Amino acid sequence: MKIKKLLSPKQVCLALLRMTAKWWNDKFYLQVKYFISMHSIPNFDDPKTYQEKLNWLKLNYRPKGQEIFVDKYEVKKYIEEKLGKEYVVPCYGVWSSFEEIDFDKLPDQFVLKCTHDSGSYCICRDKKNFDIKKARKRINKGLRRDYYYNSREWPYRYCKHRIVAEMLLSPSNGGELKDYKFFCFNGTPKFMYVSNDIANHARTDFFDMDYNNLDMRMKDKNSKVLPPKPKMFEKMKALSTKLCEGFPHVRVDFYIVDDNIYFGELTFYHNGGFQPIYPKKWNVVLGDWIKLPQKINPYN
Repeated sequence: MKIKKLLSPKQVCLALLRMTAKWWNDKFYLQVKYFISMHSIPNFDDPKTYQEKLNWLKLNYRPKGQEIFVDKYEVKKYIEEKLGKEYVVPCYGVWSSFEEIDFDKLPDQFVLKCTHDSGSYCICRDKKNFDIKKARKRINKGLRRDYYYNSREWPYRYCKHRIVAEMLLSPSNGGELKDYKFFCFNGTPKFMYVSNDIANHARTDFFDMDYNNLDMRMKDKNSKVLPPKPKMFEKMKALSTKLCEGFPHVRVDFYIVDDNIYFGELTFYHNGGFQPIYPKKWNVVLGDWIKLPQKINPYN
């Protein structure tokens, strides 16, 4: 008989907060979640650290139309116009419900994703053995989910709940798919990390814009052997510079598959603004890099 792992006090508190999320206004909810996650009292009125400023942006900077940048289908049109079609992961279809999907028209390999959240996806590597029943359950759960309530990332509140099918990104050499994430501040990429966070033993390594390794760690451990500089590093840096124009802060993600660069996503609130960074000095350094804009909220 399997024994379920007991939740930590922190996990219990976060679970209870999520269960009551709709009861609280945005600022109170974020203050409580910050205290539980970061073990400190936040200052959202005069923010200094990276995490405080991300949450300030959630509360005070809500430019109209930002939802298209987090919608996994709508953002494809933006990337095609901004960079070119070759950087967009090919799309096989978009639907409002699982029942609308005609699997006979999909290729042997693909990925299904909900367009309005993070983490609701199913990978199909062989359509003959694809568990449609299991996929339906997972995707329908995602469609019902209002991702906004989890960390009050407000753009998700205005996204349509849909399903998109994309080409499965898979290196021809059979290696792990790596993710290249560029952190951009007021229109300038400042650092990035190389991640294989979907691997069995996730590792993440941080570098400046000259690909010098940084003594930084977030959620995952650093690698014992650092990944070599990607041969398309400078190209990705240039593309990040194009995509971060006009944003006080955004993370720009890419994949490289067989010498092709594919856009991953734009993330405005890295890990929801609740991820500690080590050593702690980086919480302040990254915070200093964000120059806060004037408050704006046309949704009021």
